Amino acid sequence: MNALTKTNFKFEGQKSLYVGKVRDVYNIKDEYLVMVVTDRISAFDVVLPKGIPYKGQVLNQIASKFLDATSDIVPNWKIASPDPMVTVGRACEPFKVEMVIRGYLTGSSWRTYKSGERSICGIPLPEGMKENQKFERPIITPTTKAAEGHDENISKEEIIAQGLVSKEDYEQLEKYTMQLFERGTEMAAEKGLILVDTKYEFGKKDGKIYLIDEIHTPDSSRYFYADGYEERFAKNEKQKQLSKEFVREWLMDNGFQGQTGQKVPEMTDEVVNNITERYIELYENITGEKFVKAEGEDVEKRIEKNISGFLKNL
Repeated sequence: MNALTKTNFKFEGQKSLYVGKVRDVYNIKDEYLVMVVTDRISAFDVVLPKGIPYKGQVLNQIASKFLDATSDIVPNWKIASPDPMVTVGRACEPFKVEMVIRGYLTGSSWRTYKSGERSICGIPLPEGMKENQKFERPIITPTTKAAEGHDENISKEEIIAQGLVSKEDYEQLEKYTMQLFERGTEMAAEKGLILVDTKYEFGKKDGKIYLIDEIHTPDSSRYFYADGYEERFAKNEKQKQLSKEFVREWLMDNGFQGQTGQKVPEMTDEVVNNITERYIELYENITGEKFVKAEGEDVEKRIEKNISGFLKNL
């Protein structure tokens, strides 16, 4: 199968098309969003030159499954998934912050801690913590949503003071974030995994808060394998991860970290196939289900037909 790296559909009632790093989002009548999860892949804020077959399907189906599994906690934007690579949902006004929640001291939070800082987003951290150590209870470390460049850490107090989110809404977002993370943690544990950290995005429609975008995918979350976590932690060894980290590691091993003047290493067919296989492995581990490849000679045509058919009946 060829990777789908670009779409340019024209649907009835279409008002605009937003092209993100991975997703193409079609605005229909300012009422609905059609999100096509392409096979594009990004790392270090750079879209890599080749797409990864089935990656879009993997991400869309994981997000779709977790949206359904958490709809009793918070209403979400999803209406339906008319194609394995597509979700159609309500158009909401997004909040200007992303709710990042961490159960363990790892990644950027560990780098911050190692540099001597003892607070993240205004949350004090105890002395003497080690990399990949579990927090006493999960911490919420929100970031601003940057239109360009990197998102920036921000405290709850700054968010409210700057009027990015009202105090009442922010406290509701915190509650939802904790509940979603708890559910995600339970579901991961059933599959022998640890949900380490993740991010949630929320929006508002008609005065009501909705969970939007993706949830608990390997692109937005970090998972460890539970088996062997304690032994590796005790020995200060790297944890066995289930996330997009392996792509970043391959790039770093080949001298690329997204910095000016650096060149993306050659993505041979073997590299691309390996990444596809790892994403399928991620899907099967996270969901506990066998991945069924959505076949079709012309993926673009299939997607267009499925979306158009669905929109007619909306």
